[in-house]
Amino acid sequence: MTAPRDTVTRRPRGDGTGVSLPSPPGDKEPDGDKVCAVCGDRANGYHFHVMSCEGCKGFFRRSILKGVRFTCPLARRCPVTKAKRRQCQACRLQKCLDVGMRRDMIMSEEALRRRRELRGQRGQPGGQRGHEGLTAEQQELIALLIGAHQRTFDSSFSQFMHCWPAVRLLVPSAPGGAVAAGLSLSLSPREEALPDVLSLLPQFADLSTFMIQQVIKFAKEIPVFRSLPLEAQISLLKGATLGICQIRFNTVFNPKTKAWECGQRCYTIRDGALAGFQQVYLEPLLKFHESLRRLRLHEAEYALLQAMLLFSPDHAGIAQRDVIDQFQEKVALTLKSYIDHQHPPEEGRFLYAKLLLLLTELQTLKVENTRQILHIQDLSAMTPLLSEIIS
Repeated sequence: MTAPRDTVTRRPRGDGTGVSLPSPPGDKEPDGDKVCAVCGDRANGYHFHVMSCEGCKGFFRRSILKGVRFTCPLARRCPVTKAKRRQCQACRLQKCLDVGMRRDMIMSEEALRRRRELRGQRGQPGGQRGHEGLTAEQQELIALLIGAHQRTFDSSFSQFMHCWPAVRLLVPSAPGGAVAAGLSLSLSPREEALPDVLSLLPQFADLSTFMIQQVIKFAKEIPVFRSLPLEAQISLLKGATLGICQIRFNTVFNPKTKAWECGQRCYTIRDGALAGFQQVYLEPLLKFHESLRRLRLHEAEYALLQAMLLFSPDHAGIAQRDVIDQFQEKVALTLKSYIDHQHPPEEGRFLYAKLLLLLTELQTLKVENTRQILHIQDLSAMTPLLSEIIS
């Protein structure tokens, strides 16, 4: 005797595009049973975790990506059938959610575009693959993370500069034009020292808030993160945000001037001291950035490092630890494979091991950073979001 349809729980996963996947052996259903769970039309496979038709697959994907809010004129009681599914979009979308379609399985347009490009390259005789030696799954993961990084990090800091006007910061040079060993904040000889130039604490507070907001957006771009319970998402962000901010700051670090070039502003460790941070934190921080920058990482490696930090299930009581751990392992293996295939042997031989050591150093820096933030008067009060992250 066949079990009723609503008791079937074994479903093959979709891949984020809505492309139908074959049922596993033993789970094949007669053609007559392939009915869309949303509207009752003929279904052609599982899309977003639910057996559905092409029409409802496309409708659900478009509705979620566009973030449209539909309204129902009949208190959400409209019948959703093959003939009437276009009459009320609000009820159709709600039906999609009710039968189990999952938002987190939808790939972004950018990730989908990159996926099509990769498939097209592999389908051409003698075609060149973008990341030779990586599996298709690893290439798709890299494309997803690079897209998330690019959409949530602007190295020019143009949005942040709207909050603070540009201040002319000069790095003093040694005789002959060489950069002096001891960097400091300096003004042009013709300019008087302005009080707000040295009052860097408000700037650091706003910059911290801005960076944290961007990291949260980065995390939400990753489908696996969005699929986690809210408590687990918060726990991961609290554990990783400060570290991810430092990885992002490293992309704008200039090792020659020992300065972080944030758009029109340049910050040095002296600026950190003026804001109240102590040398016990600032000197190791500078050494960390010099060491990481010296490795000459690619954009893909910076994006993968951020994901590795984010998916660290090292917090007591975190939900879905296995899911988090598996994804972190997937990211780590992808990073190792990328390094092996994208760097010359002499450059990449010990690169992965060096990165792991630097990530360990970063965890130590994070502990000291948190301690000093808590002791800097007014900083926590100025940045409620930062206070929430370190609580």
